[in-house]
Amino acid sequence: MGYRAIVIDKQGEEFSVAVKELSEAELPAGDVTINVEWSSINYKDGLALTPTGRVVRSYPMVPGVDLAGTVRESTDSRFSPGDSVVVTGYDVGVAHPGGFAELARIPAGWVMPLPKGLTTKEAMALGTAGMTAAMSVMALEHHGLRPDQGPVLVTGSTGGVGSTAVSMLAQLGYTVAASTGKESEHAFLRDLGATEILSREDVSAESARPMEGERWAGAVDPVGGATTAYLVRTMKYGGSIALSGLTGGGTVNTTVYPFIVRGVSLLGIDSVFCPMPKRIAVWERLASDLKPHGLMESIAVETDLEGVRAVCTEILGGKVRGRTLVRLR
Repeated sequence: MGYRAIVIDKQGEEFSVAVKELSEAELPAGDVTINVEWSSINYKDGLALTPTGRVVRSYPMVPGVDLAGTVRESTDSRFSPGDSVVVTGYDVGVAHPGGFAELARIPAGWVMPLPKGLTTKEAMALGTAGMTAAMSVMALEHHGLRPDQGPVLVTGSTGGVGSTAVSMLAQLGYTVAASTGKESEHAFLRDLGATEILSREDVSAESARPMEGERWAGAVDPVGGATTAYLVRTMKYGGSIALSGLTGGGTVNTTVYPFIVRGVSLLGIDSVFCPMPKRIAVWERLASDLKPHGLMESIAVETDLEGVRAVCTEILGGKVRGRTLVRLR
C-alpha cells in the first residue's frame, strides 16, 4: 500500500519540495503506525520548507511537526488499532518523518492519546502553536498571574500562538491587549477578546531608558527581539513574560534593572521536548477551559498537501492569520 507525502530534499545547492507517492517500506523505524487524518502548519514548518531554514537535520525528510489520526498498528501495549492519538514536537518533521503524510510511524514515547473533549481535527487546529499558547498561559498562572492584576499583552497576536493565546486569556477573564503589524486584523482580534490593540511599532521601538512606565501584568511573547526588550521595560512589578519565539529576532537588548528593581521574570517556553506528563496536563487544559472559543469558526482554515508550500511561504512572511489545518483524508 502506498501513501502520499510531502518530501523535501537537499543535495548540495539543490533544494526540492514535492508531493510524492511513497511505499510502506519507506516508513522509518517506530512502534506506532498512524493513519494521519490532520496535520497543521507552524512557523517551524515554514523554516523546514526553505533551504536556509536550518531546522531539518537530515534529508530527504517528510516535514510536518504535528499530526493527529488513528492507530493502524502498534507494537506498544499502550496503543491499539483504532485509538485516536496526537503527536507534536520531538524530532518529528525535522529528523524523523512527520505529519505532512497520509501515514506515519512514530516512537511510542512521542505518542499521546487524544484527550476527551477534542476531535483529531480540533487537536490540529491547536497543534504546536496552541500547545505553546497554553503552556505560556499556564506558566504565567503558575508564576502568580491573576485577572485582577492588570492587562496582559499578547504579541504577534494574529499568528498561531498569538491568536489562540488571546482567546484563551479572554475567556479566563483577563483584560487582553494585542499587538500586530496588520491593521486589517483589528476586528478579528477584538472578536477573539482583545480590548486594546497596539501596532508592531508600539512594541518594538528602541529606547535608551532601562525601564519605562509599568503597563503589563504579564505577556505572551512568540516574537522575541526588540519586542521582548520592550516588554521587559514595561512590565508591572512582579510581572512575567512567557517567551516562546523569535520571529522578531533572537537578540534581546535589555538591562538587569527591570529584573532586580521590579522583580520581572522571563519564562522560557519549550513545546518541542516538553516531558510527556506535563504535555498531557497541557492538553487536558486545551480540551477544557483553554479550548479557544471560535477555534474552528474564526481561527482555523484548511488546506491540503498541495497547498502546504504556499502557506509555509506566507507564514514566514507574517501573512498568515490564525491556524492552518492540513487535511490528509
